[in-house]
Amino acid sequence: MALQNVMGEAAIQENLKQFLLVLSVSLSVASLSRFFTGFREIPYTLLLVIVGLFLALLDVRLIELSPEVTLFIFLPPLLLKTAWQVRWSILKQNLVPVLLFSIGGSLIAIASVTYALETFAGLSLEIALFAGASLAATSPTPVVSLFRQLGVNQRITTLTEGENLFSSCIAIATFVLLMESPFAVSELAVPTALVRILLFLGLGFGIGGFTGVALSYLISHSDAPFLARSLLLTAAYGTYIATEEVGGSGVVAVVTAGLILGNLGSRKLPSTKRQTLTEFLNFIAFFVNSIVFLLIGDRMNWNLLSDDLLPISIAIVTVLIARAFTIYGLGTVGNWLSEIPVTWQEQTLLWWVGLRGSVSIALALSVPVVYMKYEVIGSTVFGVVLFTLLVQGLTTKSLLSSLGFLESSSQREKYLQAIARSVALNHIASYLDEERIVHQWGNDVQFAQYREVVQQQIHHLQEEIIELQEQNPDLKSLGIEQLRRELIAMESDIYTEFFRAGLLTKHIPPMLPKLLPNQS
Repeated sequence: MALQNVMGEAAIQENLKQFLLVLSVSLSVASLSRFFTGFREIPYTLLLVIVGLFLALLDVRLIELSPEVTLFIFLPPLLLKTAWQVRWSILKQNLVPVLLFSIGGSLIAIASVTYALETFAGLSLEIALFAGASLAATSPTPVVSLFRQLGVNQRITTLTEGENLFSSCIAIATFVLLMESPFAVSELAVPTALVRILLFLGLGFGIGGFTGVALSYLISHSDAPFLARSLLLTAAYGTYIATEEVGGSGVVAVVTAGLILGNLGSRKLPSTKRQTLTEFLNFIAFFVNSIVFLLIGDRMNWNLLSDDLLPISIAIVTVLIARAFTIYGLGTVGNWLSEIPVTWQEQTLLWWVGLRGSVSIALALSVPVVYMKYEVIGSTVFGVVLFTLLVQGLTTKSLLSSLGFLESSSQREKYLQAIARSVALNHIASYLDEERIVHQWGNDVQFAQYREVVQQQIHHLQEEIIELQEQNPDLKSLGIEQLRRELIAMESDIYTEFFRAGLLTKHIPPMLPKLLPNQS
């Protein structure tokens, strides 16, 4: 018994050392890459994959994690963070294309990849189905971070993240149902499968909805910052595990809870508290991504990749063609049904940024070894992920520039800076016009010069703002929405100060969100 305890402790110590090594390497790469100008244009997740590939070539293996551990540890916080950041006010305006791209795109990807691998690569139907389900989930994390860094318009980010959320739910649900089916795939009864799918998703929506509403109330009434953060982790891991235990979709539950928390629950939060929770989720996502993407590169098996070049090549071509059919074909249908059409520039960008990543990898590694040639799934998915990250991911900025998104982003940034400068100088002008300031300095020549310079700059900024609005009429609504957010933030901050001073016994929700029209 003593010997077993010693061996167990040694194994735990060795695993802990490996985990700390992975953590040190991943965070170092992700952080140091920001200090070198040449690397700043590359999403840090891609750099982690490259470092992992380099370590794999040197046969330096960092850590071995089971697929189940990867799913349970890494997936919930990433999904919660993405759902938290999706704005329902923007998502509902683009719900038609998001649902078409996610639901239709996932089904098209599963069907096309399955057919191509079975027909042209000679794989069995079961293996091809598992590969198709794994590759149905998009993973736009690297390009979304690039979008935010470059100031790409919010609609593109919402379309990308919304599709990612729903496609991940569909892919994982399909994969789990394939694994848990007691029948052979070819003999699976359609009515039985539909009932199981509806029950699987229904439990996820139900538990996730209840958890989201309950935790929204608790977070809005919690005064301690650490308690609100703990509740967010509960929303991620607790919801996922509880739903999986009762036979539902943990992914659907986490996404549902995240959408409710990020939209319904956050409305009652002061701006400072919401910002604190957002930064906490961003850190958790950075922490998790730093490990996941390094392990993706570390787990690459070059021998299997070289042996399975045929299915890998077929899968890459099929995914690109299926993606094009989804975006351009279903996008045309969506433009007929939606009030706000998706332009061809936006469609082209959405087609190219349909990356595959950590979700696809985790699913591929979860295939039971009882299936013959199950390792083909892993190498095929690895190959597709590698292509999308290193080819599509690294060329996204060039595509953004070619399609004119960077030009509009630059104009948007210039417009917001002009508004910010105008607001600041108007505050200064008001200060210089105060009676006590004029009484004290009114006879000074330099004081008059100061006032004149400030007024001239305000005039120039107003001309610049009007000129930018004439060049791009959409900027006017952007400025109005920015003003609306500032007013709501000011109201929330004032209530927070009253609460801290003891003049209020609890936080009260701001009134302006309901009174001021939303332009987004």
